[in-house]
Amino acid sequence: MAATRGNRGGRGLRTAFAAVLVLATAACATEPAPGGGRPGEAPALSTPTRVSGDGSIPENESISLNDTGHAAIANLDPTLLAAVRDAAADARVRGVELKVTSGWRSKAYQQRLLDEAIVRYGSEREALRWVLPPEKSKHVTGEAIDIGPTNAADWLIQHGADYGLCQAYANEMWHFELLTTRGGQCPQPISNGTG
Repeated sequence: MAATRGNRGGRGLRTAFAAVLVLATAACATEPAPGGGRPGEAPALSTPTRVSGDGSIPENESISLNDTGHAAIANLDPTLLAAVRDAAADARVRGVELKVTSGWRSKAYQQRLLDEAIVRYGSEREALRWVLPPEKSKHVTGEAIDIGPTNAADWLIQHGADYGLCQAYANEMWHFELLTTRGGQCPQPISNGTG
């Protein structure tokens, strides 16, 4: 801040920064995004960039895959995020909008979800069918994403293998992980998180 007050060099620095920002913005609009994105789309994360927060998204709400300021998106595995973005672009062409209902979660948030599930279902055993402990959850490592609404999850179940994305659990049509290579065949979903 001191360099800009009463200092001609500060003004030049701001002008140079603005020029670089304009050039970078123009390049993003014309070049493919890293990770196979399309021109004009927000680029996929090339290296993990941690954004603070616990990753929570209010119940019955969703966020965009391009909301990289939200920890649930920013802390996802970059390869997973790129695959889901590619799928979302193709789904959008077919009139289907993929939204994120859950992505990366902190260990504390995952534990809170498990604690709430134990109360809701009346036992830890029943709760574990729906919510895994932090040390076993792929959400905590950024390797899982939940997609909504129902028509979007259904579209991804049908076409996800084209992007390497597979429904991981039979009891959670919304939960996807990278479980095959692009264009490969998805394994049969396991019954629930406990196997």
